[in-house]
Amino acid sequence: MAAKPHLNLIFAGHVDHGKSTLVGRVLYDTGALSENDLRKLKEEAAKVGKQTFEFAFAMDSLKEERERGVTIDIAHKDFNTQKYYFTIIDAPGHKDFVKNMITGASQADAAVLVCSAKEGVQAQTIEHAFLLKVLGVGQFIVAINKMDSVNYDQAKYKETVDALTAKIKPMGYPVDKISFIPTSAYMGDNIAKKSAKTPWYNGPCLVEAFDNLIEPKKPLDKPLRLPIQEVFTITGQGTVPVGRVEAGVMKPGQAIIIMPEGVAGEVKSIEMHHQQLAEAVPGDNVGFALKNVDKKAIKRGSVVGDPAKPPTVAEEFKAQIVVLNHPTAIGKNYTPVFHLHTAQLACTITEILEKKDPKTGQTAQANPDFLKTGDVAIVKIKPTRPVVAEKYQDFPALGRFAMRDMGQTVAAGVILEVTPRKA
Repeated sequence: MAAKPHLNLIFAGHVDHGKSTLVGRVLYDTGALSENDLRKLKEEAAKVGKQTFEFAFAMDSLKEERERGVTIDIAHKDFNTQKYYFTIIDAPGHKDFVKNMITGASQADAAVLVCSAKEGVQAQTIEHAFLLKVLGVGQFIVAINKMDSVNYDQAKYKETVDALTAKIKPMGYPVDKISFIPTSAYMGDNIAKKSAKTPWYNGPCLVEAFDNLIEPKKPLDKPLRLPIQEVFTITGQGTVPVGRVEAGVMKPGQAIIIMPEGVAGEVKSIEMHHQQLAEAVPGDNVGFALKNVDKKAIKRGSVVGDPAKPPTVAEEFKAQIVVLNHPTAIGKNYTPVFHLHTAQLACTITEILEKKDPKTGQTAQANPDFLKTGDVAIVKIKPTRPVVAEKYQDFPALGRFAMRDMGQTVAAGVILEVTPRKA
């Protein structure tokens, strides 16, 4: 049987609103977490006096598990519904949440925003909602959680939905298309099946809402884009780069161009998992032998593209960034290392155009002198050497970056506009 389509899912929201418990419950109710796993978790939770936390334990990181002497490791955060196969992007604390959302190849196709009916909308709920939007997540489900602790009161549910809607609508959330599901992760209400305790709610339960998500369209109709991860020389095959197709289609016999070097060549053959391919499509991690290309002419960070619509080499670009953690402040001429697709290079912030209000997305300040942790801003960036950069809207994988300095990710962002280099 054909493999189910795969989606990446991120759970976001305030740290105490039952996010981990909800994830654990989803894993259990979809059969990804066995009865036996759950029993062990319950025993472990009881030992440390946290009986209600067995589901949350399912998602806690290994380091904490070891510190608590927890013997079980539920490494797989994957689960299946009737229609899809999901991977959960785990984002526990606030800082990790932001970092995991941006870095890593697994970009979230959809997000579950968790908000407690008991505690109501918190600043962190709104901040996470804004970050998800800034970073290009397109589909959302809202879980109004902890309904058991407000006695499944419809008025309390409605109050929470209204308060949240008032905040996320101005950010551009399509609130009329979003399911706001009343859940109790702890009791299991409206997770895998409809709950009798919320007769007033007639929308989908959480797992049904997962199946209502739309599979992201593979950008097959776009020009070829393949950022190179490594380049090998293989006897009998010559130069063999390796990378993941991010857009378009690659076939043997096809003419290609590699930027920023401007090296032209031809694809001789393509292989994946030691099998020859007749074509490679977005998402495929492939090795491909090239004709007329010297290994020394290209490197990690170069991008293979269509000669008719070559990858854009940036003179400078405008981006929306989120400052994740910076010990002091980011000012003009700040030059950290940018991780942009497979390229790593120093780039300079030449201008800070505006600071945004993360609660609304509106302009908070024009031309500020500096940015600090938590700020969202529009900036101009100049690479210190030629590199391929594309608009996030056109090629998401080539328009997303992380900024690193002092051994940590200090900021991340998406590219809004690119000024191409003159040939």
